[in-house]
This record gives sequence, structure tokens and C-alpha cells, in this order.
Amino acid sequence: MFGVTILGNNSALPAHDRHPTSQLVTLNDQLFLIDCGEGTQMQLSRYRIRRSKINHIFISHLHGDHYFGLPGLLTSFGLMNREQDLHIHAPAPLKQILELQFSAGDTRLPYTIHFHPLGDEGIIAETERFAVECFRVFHRIDCWGFIIKKKKKPRKIVIEKANQWEIPASFFEQLKNGLDFVTPDGRVIGNGQVTIASTPPKSYAFCADTLFKESIAEKVHRVSLLYHETTYLKEAEERAFSRHHSTTEQAAAIARLANAGSLLIGHFSSKYELLDDFLSETSAAFPNTQLAQEGVTYLV
Repeated sequence: MFGVTILGNNSALPAHDRHPTSQLVTLNDQLFLIDCGEGTQMQLSRYRIRRSKINHIFISHLHGDHYFGLPGLLTSFGLMNREQDLHIHAPAPLKQILELQFSAGDTRLPYTIHFHPLGDEGIIAETERFAVECFRVFHRIDCWGFIIKKKKKPRKIVIEKANQWEIPASFFEQLKNGLDFVTPDGRVIGNGQVTIASTPPKSYAFCADTLFKESIAEKVHRVSLLYHETTYLKEAEERAFSRHHSTTEQAAAIARLANAGSLLIGHFSSKYELLDDFLSETSAAFPNTQLAQEGVTYLV
């Protein structure tokens, strides 16, 4: 499964039974935590998510509503006798903050934290099956977005056609990688004659707190699912600009320019109790839009 579970969908002030930003991305047996606002570990417990399976945490920026829950979560990992290593990808100053917190409380964790400071756009975590990239967005302080994507699968062999051309099984791996087959008498059997392309890999982009900038669309081009903050409704565009945030229509514009498969909106200002207008305004400009609702998992 490739899905995104919303743990917190509100902006800075917890209100209306909504929590600060946090999301859990599930990719088969991998769990990734994106941002860790206050109350995140309570939300993990509420939705019965196995915290022990989280091995990568990504923090977009160092405004409190995006990381104040992290020291508590890391401490709880220790109290639960976690042993496996944990990787944290975040702006560099977070390392000092955590070290000060643990030093002041004489906290000794039984597991190793590998801290990876964000500094350059590009791949920051990778295995044979997935890759995670970071990209800059435009907030008041250093701020990052993330793209989690599956790796492209090899081409699929049409066995009947491969047998028809008497292609030996020992060459199948090369066929999967796109190579043509040359027969003993010199004939070239084009790869497309005996294979078909695999399903395009899915991808999820998390676009953190940011001003509206069309250049963001280039960074999240053609992602399967795009999360974009919509702190304000369209009538508050000036306020959004002054606070380096985005509106409903601006998030829709990014999704449209990026040719995203679908759009997920969140980071709602506490000034709004009801969220219906967020969905109606955004979907009017980009129909395939969903509200990020806490406790709900959205498939990529």
C-alpha cells in the first residue's frame, strides 16, 4: 500500500479538535513521518499506528507547529526500549535543539539517531524500492517540501512472444531493463516486440508552508498526489501573502500547473471552524481535490 494518513491538519493554534501538522506515509512495510506537531504521538496512539516501524522522520521547518511533538516522541521511543536506528531529516538547527533538550533532562536514548541536515535539493533517502527528495519552498524561514516516490519497475516480458523468437530465459533480465535481443544470425528483436512497460510509479509530494510561487509546480510536476497548504480562503489573499502562506485558489493553481493527479489540502487556520468553503473554493479550480481530514488515509 502507498497511502498518507493525516495526524494533524491545522495550522499553528490547535483548535476545533484539529491538531498541528503531522502526516504518516505508508509505503508497503515502510513508515515515514512528515512533520511532528504538538500531540503527534497521541494521534499515533489514537489511530493505532505502530510507532516502532517509523525509521525516517522528515521535518519541513522549525516553526513550532511542525516539530514541537518531536522531543516527546523521541523520548517515548526510548521508554519503549527501541533499539533500531532512526533517521531524522531536518533543518540543521534542530540537531542543537534536540541535544539541548536531552542534555538538560539527562535523557539517554537506547537507540542511535542519524541526523541528516537539509541543505541541497535532491535525493535524501533511497532504497531499491523508493526514493525521497527534498525541495525548497518559500516561507519566512528555511523551509522544505518532500517527494516520496516508488522506483520505476522493470518492463514486463510477454512470455509467448519471447518464446516465439526463441529468446533464452538467461536474457530475460536484460529484456526487463530495456535491451534488444540479437539472434545468433544477427537479427535484432526490438525490446518493444517482446515486453510491455510496467505501471508508472506513484509519487506523493508534501508542499509545506509557503508563499504562492509558480516555480513550485516544476518541482512537483506530475506527482500522483500533491499535498499543498491552504491556510486561508481566497478572500484572505493579502493576509496569506504577509504571513508567507497560501490560499485555496493558489494551491489549486499549483496542482493545475504541475498536472498533479490529485490534490490534498490542509494546514487550515484556526480562524475557520468549518472547512466546507476550503473544499468548494479549491475544487472549483482543481476538481480532483480532497480535504486532509485527521484519521483518514488517502491512497496515492
